[in-house]
Amino acid sequence: QVQLVESGGGLVRAGGSLRLSCAASGITLRLIGIGWYRQAPGKQRELVASINNGGSIYYADSVKGRFTISRDNAKNTVYLQMNNLKPEETAVYSCNARNSQEIIIGWGQGTQVTVSS
Repeated sequence: QVQLVESGGGLVRAGGSLRLSCAASGITLRLIGIGWYRQAPGKQRELVASINNGGSIYYADSVKGRFTISRDNAKNTVYLQMNNLKPEETAVYSCNARNSQEIIIGWGQGTQVTVSS
């Protein structure tokens, strides 16, 4: 059973940076894709960035040039480096895992990111 644990959230001022981690267990990271999502209060969950098992990367337009997703297969962990954060990016950030058929096989519990103005 896939388990995902996010960490690295916190409070940061606008313009600051955070690095989120999504640690996977129960499966080899190189076999799955990982997506980072965020959900602000009263808003729909949105995909922020993803990396698939082949290494292809996607970024939402709103974060291109500021966020970087990366994968460390040795640590079975995917990272999301977030720079120049904005107050409107305050949300719970969660990661999910997808198999090679793009079927979701697990979600993490989420980590809160709060960006103050």
